Order: sequence, then structure tokens, then C-alpha cells
Amino acid sequence: MSSPSTPYMTAELKASVDLSDSRVTPEMDEATWDMAASLALSQQLTTGKVLIDLARNGRDDIVVCSADLTRPTQVHAFGKEFPGRLYNFGIAERNMISAAAGMATVGDLPFISNYSFFLALMGIENIRNDLCYPNLKVRMIGTHSGIAMGFYGTSHHCNEDIGALRALANLTVMAPCDGNAIEAAIRSTLDHPGPIYFRCGRGREAVVYDNPPDWRIGGSNTLREGRHATVMAIGNLVKASLDASEILAQEGIELTVIDAYSIEPIDRAAVRKAAADHGFVVSAEEHNVTAGFGSAVADVIAEEGLGCRLFKIGMPDEYSVLGPPTHLYAHYGLDGEGVAKTVRTALKTMDAKA
Repeated sequence: MSSPSTPYMTAELKASVDLSDSRVTPEMDEATWDMAASLALSQQLTTGKVLIDLARNGRDDIVVCSADLTRPTQVHAFGKEFPGRLYNFGIAERNMISAAAGMATVGDLPFISNYSFFLALMGIENIRNDLCYPNLKVRMIGTHSGIAMGFYGTSHHCNEDIGALRALANLTVMAPCDGNAIEAAIRSTLDHPGPIYFRCGRGREAVVYDNPPDWRIGGSNTLREGRHATVMAIGNLVKASLDASEILAQEGIELTVIDAYSIEPIDRAAVRKAAADHGFVVSAEEHNVTAGFGSAVADVIAEEGLGCRLFKIGMPDEYSVLGPPTHLYAHYGLDGEGVAKTVRTALKTMDAKA
């Protein structure tokens, strides 16, 4: 069982994290650190529950595909209730994607549920050629995105999927931030005619929404209004940004927090408003700062001539060190204090410029 003194945690990471710090204590149970034991903890992954409910209520077209990951992505129960409609392809991810394409051509609505690295990065050729080119109605739920796999390291981290997938024509890319958002994402897009990729966490995300929120392709939700700065966030950076707003409020800084869940297409009106309100925008994501959500925001700023500064929060353009996910989030500034620090820097930079 891994522990704070594990040799897989670099000296740099250990030095950067105070284990008594309240920012990193909520998930300090050992089951969180050991991926095998944490499978039962992925309860915020509501995919299976939602698909079962839809199938019970007349959606006979829904089928579920996975590549040996039905339990950790929480879809195994679907097969127990609907035998013959859950397909486990073993460790054959690319075959799974192509098979899902075939299913879509005969009227099924396939939901692929798999770790994001093995789905989005390993399978990108099949996603491009078999799903996006013919514009087929397939849903992909990529779980455990970013650095959520912690100790499992580079082979299981996924910090490049947004950059890779948002370049594919016909593909909608969205990022639900918690279980209720996953439910809203699935239900609200059932009848969309093309492929969709939902980028999800590992099922240990803090709750942001008490109920399934409003959800639409090209939309966003403003969760908090503030007069000094706007953070447009996706995934678990939404909760981190809400935490940052509480931290900054103690300093008299009011922060607008936007759950910018639709990445491709992006909510361009939300970017325009943030730029007009403050003269700068902060983007936040658990993804490489190169080509990710922040780059999508930058595209809008440049294309529409908004003339404002962008401050990106995300993974640096490097491969992550290893450690428990919560430690990694603190290390890379992907927690509340990390977001608050970037907002402070942005405000000081803009004040100096003025």
C-alpha cells in the first residue's frame, strides 16, 4: 500500500506538500492512493446509473461498450440488468471504437465508457476515421482524465486529449465536473446526431451541483458573480475555482466562476463578457496548457479581436511527477489556493500595466 513516504513520490513533490495542510487531507485514506482499492470509490461516475434509468424508460437503442474497465467506470451494473447490451472488449480499445461505429450504423446508440488515455489518445485514429468522418451518433465517456490516476503515471495520465480531440471535425467535446453534471450531459445530448466526447474525472470529485444543471452544446453555467476577475474552468477546476473565490473573498477580491463545460464548441459569448468586464480572462483546466481549453479561449480572444490578456491555469508542458492525486493538484496549483494565486498574479499584472 502506498503512503506519503512512497519512493514513487519525488523529493520535490514531498517538499512542496505539507501533509497537515487542509487542502490535501480530504482524501488521505489509503484507498484513494491505491488505484485498485479506489475502484469502489468512483461513485461520482454516474454513467451506469443514468444509462440504466434511460434503458428502463424506453431507450432500447442504448448499448454500452468498455475495454476491461466496466467496474472502475461504473457501468458494470448495466450489463447485469440488460444482458446482451453491455460489450466488454478486453484490452482492445481501438477495436471497441470501430465496433461502436458499426453499431451506430444499424440504429444503436453506443456509449463507450473507458479511461480517457486508452480511449482518446490510444484510439484517436479510430475516433477520427470511424466516428467523426462519417459523423456517427456515438457517445464517449473518458474517465480518470488529467493526472487523476496519480501513481500509475504517464501511461495512465491524460493531459492531451482536449488538444487532440478538439481538432477533429464533427466532434463535440464537453467536460462534466461532477456526477450530476455527467447525468445532465448524457440526458441533454441524447438526440444530438454526431459523436460526443465527455471528459470526466475519476469519480472522487467534490460535488458542485446539488441537482443535474442546465446543459447545452455550446453553453456554460455562471456559478458565482464577482466584480474583479473571471475564471472560466472545466472539470475539477470548477470546484477549485469556487474554493478560490472563498479564499479571495477574505482579501476583498470578488471572483466570477464559470463552469465552461462545453469546450468544442465553446461559449463564445461567455468569453466576450469576461473580456469586456475585466480586460483579462483566467482559464483553468487539468490538462496541458498547450492546446487545451485555455487555447480554445485564446482562439476566441484572437479571432474576435477582444484585445485582452489570458492567464492559463493547467498542467505545465511536461510529464507529471507521481503521487496521490490530491498531492499532485496542490503541487501543480490545481487546487483552490493555486487558482487564487494565479488570480492575484493576474490582478497585479493588470494593475501594473495600467
